[in-house]
Amino acid sequence: MDKKEKEKSVFEKMTDEELVKKVRSDNQELFGYLMERYQSKLLRYANNLIRDEFRAKDIVQETFIKAFINLNGFNLKKKFSSWIYRIAHNEALNVLKKYQKELPMLPTFDFESAENLEKDFLRKEIVFMVEKCLTVIPLTYSEPLALYYIEEKSYEEIGDILKLPQGTVATRINRAKLLMKKICQKKR
Repeated sequence: MDKKEKEKSVFEKMTDEELVKKVRSDNQELFGYLMERYQSKLLRYANNLIRDEFRAKDIVQETFIKAFINLNGFNLKKKFSSWIYRIAHNEALNVLKKYQKELPMLPTFDFESAENLEKDFLRKEIVFMVEKCLTVIPLTYSEPLALYYIEEKSYEEIGDILKLPQGTVATRINRAKLLMKKICQKKR
């Protein structure tokens, strides 16, 4: 293993907060490791919020730019993931406000295996129904639900991202589940 590979291995094992500290002090290029870690996660999160893949990519790009510019304002005692998700959240809300009159297009779902067409069709229909139900419930409820189940964030992290107490996060997730159940049952 040469010197560059050893360095890469060391940086990949560092926590987000340790990397931030290094980026702040002497090596801004290490921000690339943070981007690698969060690129697909933030893209999935942004796309879930706004339902537009192209705008979601723009949101993620803006998120990284703002995170890099404001990195010195990040509190190292907090979780970097919550901080960067909060930036993405704000960017997504800005885009939603800007384009609120436009109707989002639902993505089409394509499954790789065509061996069991009936099973694939049923799964595709379920995914479509869940997506449809998620778009009907207010963002106030769909966002914490998506953060919890899709992004696998804890209540504490969701609270940090949305700037809400954990109790409110729990309440919104429970209400979102009830709304989803009601809406999905009506749409059958």
